[in-house]
Amino acid sequence: MHIAHSGEDINLQRLLSFSYAYVESKCGSFNLEGNTSLDIRATELVMERTRYAYNDAVEYFEDNFLSAINSLGIDMLPDETSTTTTTTTSGGG
Repeated sequence: MHIAHSGEDINLQRLLSFSYAYVESKCGSFNLEGNTSLDIRATELVMERTRYAYNDAVEYFEDNFLSAINSLGIDMLPDETSTTTTTTTSGGG
C-alpha cells in the first residue's frame, strides 16, 4: 500500500485486526510474528485481506484467495495420526 504518512495508522490497525480475526476463523490460530511456514502463510493472507479491505474490495478477497485459505486451513488441522484407545472393565460380582 506504500503509505508514507501516519494519518492512516488507526484505520490500518483496525483493518489488520479484522483481517487477522477473519483468517483465524477460517484457518485456526497462528502467530503473526511467527517464523513457521504456517505462520508466514497466514500472515500473508492477513496482509492481502487488509490490502483488499483498504481498497474497498474485500468482497473479492475470498474468491481470489479461496485456494490459499482452504490449503492453509487443511494444513493447520490438528495431527490426528495418534489414536486414543479406551478400555473399559466391568466389575464382576
